[in-house]
Amino acid sequence: MPKIAADGEHLTVLNLFTTDAPEKQEKLLGAMREIVDAAAYEGWISSTVHAGQDKPGTANFIQWRSTEDLEARYAGEEFKHRTLPLFGEITTSIRLLQNEIAFTQHKDADGTEISPKRDDYTSIELFGVQEADQEDLIDALGASQEWLLDVPGYRTHTVLRGLRARGIEGKFVVVYSQWDSKEAYDAFRGLPESERSEERRKVDARVAALGTWQDENTYRVVHTRAAGE
Repeated sequence: MPKIAADGEHLTVLNLFTTDAPEKQEKLLGAMREIVDAAAYEGWISSTVHAGQDKPGTANFIQWRSTEDLEARYAGEEFKHRTLPLFGEITTSIRLLQNEIAFTQHKDADGTEISPKRDDYTSIELFGVQEADQEDLIDALGASQEWLLDVPGYRTHTVLRGLRARGIEGKFVVVYSQWDSKEAYDAFRGLPESERSEERRKVDARVAALGTWQDENTYRVVHTRAAGE
């Protein structure tokens, strides 16, 4: 079961695909499972596939030993001439994001784990940011949100510092969060501003001032595999 930790040991890659129909999402998931189950790439550690919930799409949370190992995979003939063309046929957007984990927070003592054996309702949020503001946005989305520990249904969240990407221009930050259920997450996101705590309103305003654009989807983990399995 992959674990998320801000220990600097891995390169964390998020491959995010969107599509325009549930049946195309199923085709994407099938192709991703096939790739993950056959993976034997130098430096590859694990891959965890997510199925879109609010909008059709998929996410693959991948751990690599280094950027060099990942770039060797991207340079391979299979990736260039089979994988990318296949995904290009059934997606409306492809974002390949290289990141380092900047912050993690969790309610329980087990840390942050991702697995289909768990029942997490997962949100992945993307934030565009000016390079000069990236660290401030990481702080606003991470260490400044200790109050989340008291929110009903909240389990964990991880803030990832965007390093480089295909499909996104400029700097970015990612938030990967886990919740008890869709109902708990929707209640949190839909709470009227007038009912939000002063601490939350301050953080929301800070994030809005620092971010240049935002996008998100919610997911369920459906498949995972690590090297050696």
